Amino acid sequence: MGRGAAFFDLDKTVIAKSSALAFGRPFYRDGLITRRDVVKSAYAQLMFRLGGTDEQTMAKTRDYLATLCKGWPVEQVRQIVAETLHELINPYVYAEAAALIEEHQSAGRDVVLVSASGEEMVRPIGALLGVTDVIATRMGVVDGRYSGEVEFYAAGPSKVDAVGELATERGYDLAESYAYSDSYSDRPLLECVGHPSVVNPDRQLRRLAAENAWPVLEFRHPVPLGRRLRERPAVPVAAAALGVGVGVAIGIAWYGRHRRTRTAPAV
Repeated sequence: MGRGAAFFDLDKTVIAKSSALAFGRPFYRDGLITRRDVVKSAYAQLMFRLGGTDEQTMAKTRDYLATLCKGWPVEQVRQIVAETLHELINPYVYAEAAALIEEHQSAGRDVVLVSASGEEMVRPIGALLGVTDVIATRMGVVDGRYSGEVEFYAAGPSKVDAVGELATERGYDLAESYAYSDSYSDRPLLECVGHPSVVNPDRQLRRLAAENAWPVLEFRHPVPLGRRLRERPAVPVAAAALGVGVGVAIGIAWYGRHRRTRTAPAV
């Protein structure tokens, strides 16, 4: 019997926002997206979250993502993420999720972030959390720019395929593994492990959890990394267990209302 691993969805499970939406303002500021892209991206992500397990919905979301990113310089995207990560992501990591990740690592389990967001975003977020293994969407690249093709779309059943491949490669026993997600679109991921838990679940997922007697966790305390280190554990993970039982307009609007306006050097 192999050892288990712990697979974490990212958005609204580990961080209290959408990782794709979070970088909307700097993407807009640096000319990668337009106002029209902003609205369409937010709508596309909303549709994914509401019906992400539908094959047609996933295909439309994937194709829109490829079209939106076509021609973007890969290095520019990486630089934007690196420059804004601590401002846009760090304050919104759930203390409960960070503590749970540390708990699994202390138990000798590998922790893997599994997200439909792009690898250029997910991997740096993982590094912020001390997580080196990620399963994320990979875009095709030609001459340093996104080609408009999606090499791998980490959503729905595709997540499970990637998890299975990693399990075979590493010798993980999925029956002894854990998975955490907030969205019904991750039902295949939750069902492929022996210890699934739902986090801040949507209505469909809460119902599914009740039907399968899965633990329901409520994460409510996003805390910056520095504060977590001083006050560890910020919130006991056990206290989050309450029972058994899917882009960019929102980011710009929210950022403009709730954070200080920041003037950035022209690119």
